[in-house]
Amino acid sequence: MHFLKWLYPGMKLKRWLLLFSLGVIAVSIGLAVVFNYKYVGALEETIFKMVYLATGKYYYTVTVIVGISVVTLGLMVMMFATRQIIRSVISVIIPDGSERLVELIFQKRKLNRGPSVVVVGGGTGLSVLLRGIKSVTSNVSAVVTVADDGGSSGRIREDLGIIPPGDLRNCLVALADTEPLMEKLFQHRFGGTGTLAGHSFGNLFIAAMTEVLGDVEQALRESSKVLKVRGQVLPASTETLRLVAEMTDGTVVEGESRIPLAGKVIKRLAIRPAQAAPVKASLEAIQEADACILGPGSLYTSVLPNLLVDGIADALRQSQAVKIYICNVMTQPGETDHYTASQHVKAIFDHVGPGVIDYVVVNVEGVACTLQQTYASQGAYPVQADIEELQALGVKVVEANLISETNLVRHDPVKLSRTIMTMVYQLKASSERMKLLDYYLIGENIKELKD
Repeated sequence: MHFLKWLYPGMKLKRWLLLFSLGVIAVSIGLAVVFNYKYVGALEETIFKMVYLATGKYYYTVTVIVGISVVTLGLMVMMFATRQIIRSVISVIIPDGSERLVELIFQKRKLNRGPSVVVVGGGTGLSVLLRGIKSVTSNVSAVVTVADDGGSSGRIREDLGIIPPGDLRNCLVALADTEPLMEKLFQHRFGGTGTLAGHSFGNLFIAAMTEVLGDVEQALRESSKVLKVRGQVLPASTETLRLVAEMTDGTVVEGESRIPLAGKVIKRLAIRPAQAAPVKASLEAIQEADACILGPGSLYTSVLPNLLVDGIADALRQSQAVKIYICNVMTQPGETDHYTASQHVKAIFDHVGPGVIDYVVVNVEGVACTLQQTYASQGAYPVQADIEELQALGVKVVEANLISETNLVRHDPVKLSRTIMTMVYQLKASSERMKLLDYYLIGENIKELKD
């Protein structure tokens, strides 16, 4: 019997269980005395004949006081024993101590009740957003692009015939609730000049898990357990996709890593195979979400590839979730040269149609002149927030200060997640009020019909 295992030698529990039992006995005796003080008092009067007439009532009072004292002592013993039992168990299960316990309770009780959020994209922008969102809710799903064909991911993709693990790894690490050393290990890249040079350990780990388990989705689930991931990381498709860009001059460039290097203006983006099957769990996450977020990230090589997977855009249109697009703060050379915020949104609509974006979050915080000069030398400029043009596309605009104060112009994870989650909570509350209003109006209409 499992109960008997608690009595095994060396468990450091038996002594406290015995002490708890003694406390229970003391409380029981004390309560018995308190609730039966008349009978106990009568017994005392029989024993002490000499004061039978003078002090009978006094003895009753003393009996009650003694009973209450015994109950109090028993409760104190039980509380002390319970505390020691809990400490003994926690010291084994959570060696890190009470701080880790508080974090676990917060995660399970608070974060697990947070809104369900799906983030669609890839690259560093997606991982930046995930780092902020995981501090607000554990119900987060990252739907990640699998079209990368450069660097370590591209080599693994070509050598092993699996989907590129790079963006998946970044999202796992971003959502991880683990020691800094484990995070550094997954992000570590091998040096030297051999065949391992340039490979990320996390990429190799995911590739190995995929070969061992024979399924990339299962590999990601098991990797999530190792990293104690809050939420889930899902590929948009398990097929190895390749991006194909048609330029305005009629040329065609194939390959995610080659498109930005072409130095031309993109007219149309497509994926091969054109009818790539989506991951079922990704579609389910979108359908059940309270909010679906596109970006931030490269428009043509991170955001759009997910939407071009068969069924993803339709799932977004059909979802009751609020759909939010986070516009980039800087243009990207070779992809969005001189694009305004409205041109980003228009490009998405041109490829997958309307209905996938309800709100657009744009940065209105100024970029330092020194940083502007640095980026301008690389062909990148701040994205202009053309509010009226955005509204003309049928989307609502949210303006916010979102830039991190570093030597790079990027979204600040705290500012961004705070802006997004404030929107989600406000819109969710507004939706609940509208539902109540609808129920009220329906009830009033039914009442009028009856009358």
